[in-house]
Amino acid sequence: MHRKCNLAHLILANVVALSLMPLVAGAAPPAQIAFVSERDGLRQIYVMDGDGGNQRNITNNDFHNWDPSWSPDGERIAFTSKRARNVEIHVMDADGSNQQNLTNRFDFLPAWSPGGQHIAFVSMRGGRNREIYVMGTHGGNPRRITNNDFDDWNPSWSPDGKHIAFTSSRTGHLEIYVMDADGDNQRNLTNNPRHDDEPSWSPDGKRIAFAREGKNREIYVMDADGGNQQNLTNNPRRDSHPSWSPDGKRIAFVSNRDGNREIYVMDTDGGNPQRLTNSRRNDINPAWFDSAYVVAPTGKKFTMWGWFKQVD
Repeated sequence: MHRKCNLAHLILANVVALSLMPLVAGAAPPAQIAFVSERDGLRQIYVMDGDGGNQRNITNNDFHNWDPSWSPDGERIAFTSKRARNVEIHVMDADGSNQQNLTNRFDFLPAWSPGGQHIAFVSMRGGRNREIYVMGTHGGNPRRITNNDFDDWNPSWSPDGKHIAFTSSRTGHLEIYVMDADGDNQRNLTNNPRHDDEPSWSPDGKRIAFAREGKNREIYVMDADGGNQQNLTNNPRRDSHPSWSPDGKRIAFVSNRDGNREIYVMDTDGGNPQRLTNSRRNDINPAWFDSAYVVAPTGKKFTMWGWFKQVD
């Protein structure tokens, strides 16, 4: 009997070990931050580890490229590129290969939806002002979801994909607005005489980071309904372009506090700021991705590394 139990335990141990081997062998890579750098003369899209290591140029072409936005699965990056004297939305694999054009108008600032099925972007195709559009991930079925006589831009999806925060000039200065994903129910969140711009939704959907222009430019955070607005940076130099880490514990941002513009990261209460880049040219537009926090598309399952369990 004892021998049978030991044999059963051995078999069970082997089964468990074999089942965990793919997890160990395919352990998720470290968090990545895509960003834009001018260190090569042109604006190029780079990727680095979440601690600033392993910085590498992934667009590496003779055009200006900016505004990186990761697909939810981390396999592709949408971005803006100026080619053939026009500004368009492009997409590429996460290593920079397979670059493809998605639009053929004056289009920029792509933002991939959390479900992976749509890309919000900004276009001037409908007139002289900037408006927000949504299209399929291959460029099909573009539709305008804002339509007024003022500029609307910088779309940021809520984590559940039901809402889009954005910047608008419709009050005469810049404010952060939010709307349903189809453009309905647009409402002002900041209601402030100062310029508020560059919204970035927290991974839990409860807060929105943004940049406020006063005597200088600072990073603020507020509740998703616009309440409880707080200054995080409070620095005499200019801070901008906030981007939440996927675990919701840090915020990457851009600052010129040490000279030219560089990528920094701080805790979500503004503490522990650390510089991640250090080049002679400007580094801007940080965008986080971490495979440990991938959200599964509807109807599929992903293993969340570190948890060893599956979630719908």
